[in-house]
Amino acid sequence: MTATVAEELAGRIAALDAARLPAAVRGKCEDLLIDVIGLCITARNEEYVRSALAACDDDGTCTAIGHKRRLGAAGAAFVNGTAAHGEDFDDTFEGGPVHAGAVIVPAVLAACERHDADGPSALVGIAVGVEAICRLSLVVPKAIHRSGFHPTAVLGAIAAAAGVAVALRCDRRQIVDALGIAGSMAGGIIEYLAEGAWTKRLHPGWAAQSGLRAALLGRAGFLGPRTVFEGVHGLFNGFAHTKDGDYAALVGDFGERWVLTDLAFKPYPCGTMAHPFIDCARRLAARGIKAEDIQELVCETAEGIVHRLWEPLRDKQRPPNGYAAKFSIPYCIAAGFVRSGVGLDAFADGNLRDPRIIALAAKVRYEVDPGNPYPNEYTGHIRAVLRDGTIVEERQPHLRGGAHEPLTRRDIEEKFTLNAHHGGWNAKHVDAALALARTLYNGPIDLDALGE
Repeated sequence: MTATVAEELAGRIAALDAARLPAAVRGKCEDLLIDVIGLCITARNEEYVRSALAACDDDGTCTAIGHKRRLGAAGAAFVNGTAAHGEDFDDTFEGGPVHAGAVIVPAVLAACERHDADGPSALVGIAVGVEAICRLSLVVPKAIHRSGFHPTAVLGAIAAAAGVAVALRCDRRQIVDALGIAGSMAGGIIEYLAEGAWTKRLHPGWAAQSGLRAALLGRAGFLGPRTVFEGVHGLFNGFAHTKDGDYAALVGDFGERWVLTDLAFKPYPCGTMAHPFIDCARRLAARGIKAEDIQELVCETAEGIVHRLWEPLRDKQRPPNGYAAKFSIPYCIAAGFVRSGVGLDAFADGNLRDPRIIALAAKVRYEVDPGNPYPNEYTGHIRAVLRDGTIVEERQPHLRGGAHEPLTRRDIEEKFTLNAHHGGWNAKHVDAALALARTLYNGPIDLDALGE
């Protein structure tokens, strides 16, 4: 009998030698752990996190990062995943695009904490889960988004199942079942774009808890469909409207070549594809151009991001709230130009009414560039037409923080510290949490330093 895609993937995962992960893989997983913990702390007092926490009724022994209350494993995975993605400041994989850390780290940490798995188990689980979601996003790039779904939510459930199954030492058959079960738990529409609703924020948390539950079901002997990926009624047919994809990108050299080493970390807390445009706006401002001297800002952009970050253009030029502004390239350009940068405070609702930002955002429009390399590269371009007829252009050929210009460990730790202070933690608490994050993969897992 010919092996299915899930069986091939599970076989490659089960054959991994966890003790021989490449140093670059471990380093990226360390960066990811530090970044995700900091993001959970920075969001801990936000209303959406408090709502997510209040909605949980499964108190247990697992850590909700930044909070006193302990939850069951699924609840902790949900709350931490929601918090990690809530400010849209988390990592991204450019080929997909997908957000890996906010799904995989909470799922694996909760599973390990609840089931007494150690740091090395968490490391291999996070490595496998992150690699899986990145590779899954390459099977039919852009198609899931086009179909109206959030790839992180859809693919995250599958990848979290893989990561948790490995961390809990499931065998090949159990991994296959976990993947198959997770396919029935996947979902996540992108209608949050209409008015800046909160649902995108919970997508990684829901995927994390779904993957965790799927792995536990698979471990317990619950059967899932072996053809979850390529089947007539499989994952990709349901969410991408095709069962034909590049499955070799998923399974071909899994465990031999690691694509997760190209994972990008964000310097700005907003939609990833806006970042290169922000960099262009900052450089224009640094050249001494005044906002009042600008007649219009015209941006060449990829067709694939228009429906999420550019349209409806009038609404994007004046977003209704801070969360909607995170997915508005016109607003992000204007904020980056006026404020010389885009930090967490740029999306406070008060700043949405800044007349300088509103006026400049209204001057931003786009032109689709049919040759744009998205999603393989995220690029930025602004052509500033000044009132005196002068034209000034800036281009950004890649994502800063990505494979071409990665953030250093020092950058990531500085981001962690800023995020933790933003979340209200003092220096002593920050130092203890950072020390834990640096060494968590080495021995027993004790997350006490991450509570309130």
